[in-house]
Amino acid sequence: MTGAQYLITALEAEGVDVVFGHPGGAIMPVYDALVGARVRHVLMRHEQGAALAADGYARATGKVGVCMATSGPGATNLVTGIANAHMDSIPLLAITGQVPLSLIGTDAFQEVDILGMTLGIVKHSFLVAAPEDLLWVVNEAFRLARTGRPGPVLIDLPKDIAAAACSFAVPLAGGRRAAAPAPATPVATDTDAIATAVELLQTSKRPLVYAGGGIGLGNLVSGFRAFVDTTGAPVVATLRGLGAIPTNHPLFLGMLGMHGSRAANLAVQACDLLVCIGARFDDRATGKLDEFAPGARVVHLDVDRSEVGKLRRADAAVVADDLRPALEAMSIPLAIEAWRRECCERKASGAYRYDAPGDLVYAPGLLRQLSESAGDEAIVVCDVGQHQMWVAQHCRFSRPEKHLSSGGLGTMGFGLPAAIGAKLGCPTNRVVLVTGDGSIMMNVQELATLVRYGLDVKIVLLDNKSLGLVRQWQELFFAGRYSEVDLSDNPDFARLANAFGIPSIYIRRRGEVAAGINWLLTVDGPALAHVSIDARHNVWPLVKPGCSNATMLDGSEP
Repeated sequence: MTGAQYLITALEAEGVDVVFGHPGGAIMPVYDALVGARVRHVLMRHEQGAALAADGYARATGKVGVCMATSGPGATNLVTGIANAHMDSIPLLAITGQVPLSLIGTDAFQEVDILGMTLGIVKHSFLVAAPEDLLWVVNEAFRLARTGRPGPVLIDLPKDIAAAACSFAVPLAGGRRAAAPAPATPVATDTDAIATAVELLQTSKRPLVYAGGGIGLGNLVSGFRAFVDTTGAPVVATLRGLGAIPTNHPLFLGMLGMHGSRAANLAVQACDLLVCIGARFDDRATGKLDEFAPGARVVHLDVDRSEVGKLRRADAAVVADDLRPALEAMSIPLAIEAWRRECCERKASGAYRYDAPGDLVYAPGLLRQLSESAGDEAIVVCDVGQHQMWVAQHCRFSRPEKHLSSGGLGTMGFGLPAAIGAKLGCPTNRVVLVTGDGSIMMNVQELATLVRYGLDVKIVLLDNKSLGLVRQWQELFFAGRYSEVDLSDNPDFARLANAFGIPSIYIRRRGEVAAGINWLLTVDGPALAHVSIDARHNVWPLVKPGCSNATMLDGSEP
């Protein structure tokens, strides 16, 4: 075998069914090896799209997403997608071509030091120096990507190594896994920490559960839901934690933080015990950290010890590769009826309303209708901006993998390629993309990918002719001095979709919403609904940056 042929064989042995990429000179031996392989290659129209599609695939399926690109600009175009996966702890394998070993360091054509560029955004990097090294490199890359706290891994493959012939052992079906090293962190049998956590729960009068993205990543959903149902403690969630418990669960108070619900934020401020599970006290969730849950003691459960105590000291910390035993031990009934009633009453009194005046489309109401019509098995993918926050606030989610959103990095252009990855990973699920007129233009070329592969992705494009979230901040915090947020010269997106061969409709008035959603969800194949919304509509509530979550603006302020 050549190194490239072994690489493809190893991917097959690992169970990889799809790879997202774009060919070029240095990675050409790998593309030659793809001919006739069982691995399906999906040609993206930009390498950033390939990385983000692999990311979306991984989020929707729980498997390692795989992308590849050539050296130089191909590799650098992957960087944003790699960083996106790193910030949200998504298992990803990026394979880059590299110039031959003898040319590394000579400023050869399309040579860049992609290992150096990505050191801060990967779990590990490999520069393959000999073809036989691929025997262990591929296996180790998958192990690192998927174990512990998941994340991206990079394999940089020089062209001469890919083309070189060598005798290889054929990988065993399912992968030739090396034994994982013993965890360096305490495991869930840390009885002292768990006993302390149970004692804190038993003595608490106002406990609150703070759910993060680690619940879905750590396969904790079932155990987490049993913990909530047994304790009866109210729950708030981060953007990435949505779906850890069904968002229509009576104990779920909503997303917390900058655009969190009033019920969620006020519960955090009033609680006396905060049980943080798989979250990292991110600034968008906490607001002013010194005033976040000021009267609460903290129990923190996580797979990554570096997150515990990083921003908030924990009174009890359980760090383990598997947190399910700890959750089971902490699942005890709590006598907190008065606190539970207080939280639920606040949730009811502060529930979102959808009866905004006027005839223009009200985006939160449209998204609520869309979510109800699409059903609980739909995967909703969104881009970044106002629509992202509206999706988090107003769509309902039954599982974490049904809500795909760029959390830590906030990558505009994430939505379309991520939806492609989600649909290829979960072909029987309905996939709905909610995007904006700013975000869609970041990777609009991937509409061609939708058509080439006949992917049934439904696109809702909310068009306010501006970079809405930036415009909102400029309105509120920069005295209305609008700078470079006008997108009124964007193309007609419905006609643009038609040019790619995608059917489309316009939704301009509130009375057109129900029929438009019905058309979108029932028409065959990919389709786009171009929805005009008022540029003056803002996302509420809003916590001003640097302020306590208790000080929420709701749009009524002068």
